[in-house]
Amino acid sequence: MRTMLTAVVTIMAMAFAVAVTADDEEAGMLAAGDRMVDFELEAHDGTVVRSSDLEGTPYLMYFYPKADTPGCTKEACELRDAWSELSDLGLEVFGVSYDSPKDNAKFAEKYALPFRLLSDSDRELAKRVGAARALLPVPKRISYLVGADGTVLKAYPSVDPKTHDDEVLADFRALTASP
Repeated sequence: MRTMLTAVVTIMAMAFAVAVTADDEEAGMLAAGDRMVDFELEAHDGTVVRSSDLEGTPYLMYFYPKADTPGCTKEACELRDAWSELSDLGLEVFGVSYDSPKDNAKFAEKYALPFRLLSDSDRELAKRVGAARALLPVPKRISYLVGADGTVLKAYPSVDPKTHDDEVLADFRALTASP
């Protein structure tokens, strides 16, 4: 009996590992040159952010798993600390999670975040841009650097919260430099 239970647990663990691995594949992500999908999301400050209102404005849209968790806090604070450079370049920043606007507001206030955090509580945007996970109730940590014309300049399928701000700054400068 014990051997059969061990075998069942092992098979279940292997199936879960395969499912999580498949879930974390980059399938469905947008690529450089793709048009960013249309969206309309509520921000932590009560405003509504629409993709149509962002035409003419380059932006970084970064997906984070959960407000006020260690990796998400690190990434948000690194972007906050780079805010003056980002805004001097004319780059807007939007964090996106499944958190409610209220939870995002607490997070933004606690860490004095100067950019808006968007609530994708129905997970529709995450599904459309490859950030959703089938088995986990949080989005993947991915980002999109979007040009003023609404096309993706660069997709980041795997983000390091400690260095993403520097990576975005360098990429945006390189991708928008005059020839």
